[in-house]
Amino acid sequence: MLAAGLYLLLRWVVRAPGGGASAVSVSQHALWVGVLGWLASSLQSAANAGILPLTGTSPALASPTGILVALAWPVLGCLAIHAIGQLSYPGPRLPRRIASLDVRRVRGFLPRRLAWTVLAILAGAGLQIAYVATLPGYEPIPFSTIQDSAGNFRPVGGDGRIAGNVLAACLGAAWLALAAGTASVLMLISRRRQLEALNPQENDVLRTIAMNRLLRTVATIAAGLGAVAGNFAVRPDPAANSTGWTNPAGLVALVVLLTMWAWAPPKLPSAHTDGYGIRLADSPASTHPATRLSVSVGAAMGIAAVAAGVLATFIPGFFVPGSGFPGQQMFFVPLLAVTVLLVAGAGELLLQRNYGSREVPRTWPREAVSPALLTTGITAAVLYVAITAVTAVGEWKLLEAGFVGSLRADSPNGGSAAWAIAATATAVVAAAACLPVAVARKRPGISADLPGLDAALRAITVHRVVRTLAAYCTVQGGVVLMTASSAWPPALGLPAALWPAAWQPVMIAGAMLAAVGVVIAVIPVRGFARIPASGRTVTQAAR
Repeated sequence: MLAAGLYLLLRWVVRAPGGGASAVSVSQHALWVGVLGWLASSLQSAANAGILPLTGTSPALASPTGILVALAWPVLGCLAIHAIGQLSYPGPRLPRRIASLDVRRVRGFLPRRLAWTVLAILAGAGLQIAYVATLPGYEPIPFSTIQDSAGNFRPVGGDGRIAGNVLAACLGAAWLALAAGTASVLMLISRRRQLEALNPQENDVLRTIAMNRLLRTVATIAAGLGAVAGNFAVRPDPAANSTGWTNPAGLVALVVLLTMWAWAPPKLPSAHTDGYGIRLADSPASTHPATRLSVSVGAAMGIAAVAAGVLATFIPGFFVPGSGFPGQQMFFVPLLAVTVLLVAGAGELLLQRNYGSREVPRTWPREAVSPALLTTGITAAVLYVAITAVTAVGEWKLLEAGFVGSLRADSPNGGSAAWAIAATATAVVAAAACLPVAVARKRPGISADLPGLDAALRAITVHRVVRTLAAYCTVQGGVVLMTASSAWPPALGLPAALWPAAWQPVMIAGAMLAAVGVVIAVIPVRGFARIPASGRTVTQAAR
């Protein structure tokens, strides 16, 4: 189901207006594949693989099955995303196909320096995993002080670890799957059919772009496997007089991550020109100051969201249950959404102040929001309402059954009903969304010399608002599922034995829904869509 949804999403991204594909849509498609593959490549959930904590419970990452499951998603998920990306390109549409007799091999498109770098990183990770296989296991020991034979007191205790050969077998399986899968996807990239929207040289560049994005992600995963092995290797024996350790492999993984971020792929030349070879960035509409301001507002929205998230980490109560006001944790996503919407409204006010003219008539786009985004927004809103309603029913049944403790003050929702908190937060976000739309609706016109520019700028603002609301509903719905998962067993009529503990399937669904919302939040503005009949103006996309 996830694969089918991803395939449909990528087919929508690569589809150009009017059907088929274009150099611009193909370039955006390649970027989306790279970003989604990178998002799926995190090994954070497997960071403590093989470690036996002092809690006395059986940790999920202490058994081979648990370790393999934690490693499977970043390795297989990343490879699957890149493979689906190649399969989601459109087929031929012309009545006659141009045959190519060239033999396409991987080495003909492979970025050599990057390939050798990735091979070295894979080899280093393999050596680290092989070294882990030689290490013994330790049982966890509670912290205490003992007296040695010389009469000196020394501290002992700490986490233990499983036998090294068990962890090495799991990491080795992931390493082999990563290497074999990378080779398979590289072959798939080289043998993919030619795209009619590109000439042969541009098809070759597109293959190199795909290989660049794949190899960079594979390098970070390989370095992550080495970091997991390094974290296991440096753990001291709890019976020894040592309470600290440093993981050099983790620092290496960070260096690899930063290096791969900076290793940019080549670009399709035709993706930055129109049909006559003129650069889009040099078109009159794109060079207009109002357009540049709109593009800057898009960047400011992303920066503001990150800044608000960082600021929230310093406010007590957002990430520590029981502190702050009740349910404060569930206001984190609304805080980000309101910040983004206020920046969008401020951008419209700047456009009005700097470039608006009451002598220029207002023009509203025929279709301010694309059908795909509008459908996404409506679906997200309906899903969010359904999640909130089911949660409300479940929490009411919990209270009727006497499980008041399930809404205790140290729970993620601070002792309050999750649905009520979610509804309150949504009302605040909806009020904030009215500001940029109202300003865009009432703003004076801009630049009568460039037909369609004024309507296009309004369409961009509306697109950003709808995108933010769709992302908010999706992410906040996931947060409600994760924080109020105990309400779903009674709401679904499941046995009372499952009440009121957190229900793992709902929490997993919530995490997946939140990840989908993050993807929705970065859907780009695909040019200035649906401007009035006076004409279309080609401009650069603005986020």
